[in-house]
Amino acid sequence: MPVTKERKEEIINSFRKHEGDNGSPDVQIAMLTERINSMTEHMRGAVRDYSSRRGLLKMVSKRRSLLDYVRKHEPQRYVELITRLNIRK
Repeated sequence: MPVTKERKEEIINSFRKHEGDNGSPDVQIAMLTERINSMTEHMRGAVRDYSSRRGLLKMVSKRRSLLDYVRKHEPQRYVELITRLNIRK
């Protein structure tokens, strides 16, 4: 199920750094996390949906790349981000 427009605006507003910011790594990671969580729920019911599985793996890889970028440039922000999104257990 795709992310609704209202949910997307809510995520952007909570993770943006300044007014008009909708493309910073924080926002992108938060959006990808939302889509990954939604796709994970779908995959639990549709085990043989291999094309969706591939898309899920691509999203996870993209999120990992963005997280590596944030960790390299601003380690404190990385820790705050994974804590807010509850990514690492």
